[in-house]
Amino acid sequence: MRLAISQPTYLPWLGYFDLIDQVDAFVFLDNVQFEKQSWQQRNRIKTPTGLQWLTVPVVIHGRFGQPIQNVQIRDCEFSRKHLRAIELNYGRASFFLQYFPELRLRLTCSAGSPLLDLNVRLIEWFMTILGIRTRLFFSSALGLPGKRTELLANICEYFGATEYVSPLGSSAYLLQEVDVLKSRSIKVWFQNYHHPRYRQMFPPFLPYASMLDLIFNEGERALDILRSGRLEGLSEEHVATELLVSPA
Repeated sequence: MRLAISQPTYLPWLGYFDLIDQVDAFVFLDNVQFEKQSWQQRNRIKTPTGLQWLTVPVVIHGRFGQPIQNVQIRDCEFSRKHLRAIELNYGRASFFLQYFPELRLRLTCSAGSPLLDLNVRLIEWFMTILGIRTRLFFSSALGLPGKRTELLANICEYFGATEYVSPLGSSAYLLQEVDVLKSRSIKVWFQNYHHPRYRQMFPPFLPYASMLDLIFNEGERALDILRSGRLEGLSEEHVATELLVSPA
């Protein structure tokens, strides 16, 4: 069984869904510390002048160290602003009218509601459009102990996973603690994703925008385009050699 674990993010990019698409189960890591101004609360859309940030305002005052599952939306006025920005920049995209009405419903929220609920609601919507049927779980619901790689290993063991697929961006710390996973006979692979090109508003092409960019521009072709960027996973040995990082 192949498993991936990642924090729930707002309007994720293509690589996030590539990770979900290549595993049997995906766990939202929602019981770890929230990081303000991270992908957990913001992402980017394509505009005539480049990539523009869309950020969800959250309650942080007096809540240092709060877990992701407890983070609350501070002001829902953001949804109107985000929808307006999306409409202005994608209103003429080929599949805008097909998807925007549902997006408007998914972005509806109330002040004090969990950021987690919003992010997962949008991720599930994207998965439905793409046709990705990977099972989703929440780390907070598992009741497992541990921090960092120890927690990841406990989650893998809980599901009986023999392979763990990690975002490449986590390699620097994961390689230092990889023996925690190897000691439990869990093979570690690192995602190897090359961002594909597709039709996009306002040339030149810019990668790393939200998945919104792909579905509004390519519609039903989105899953095939998403998968076209997937390369063979990288082994821990390969990544350690490339990054000159010695496993623990």
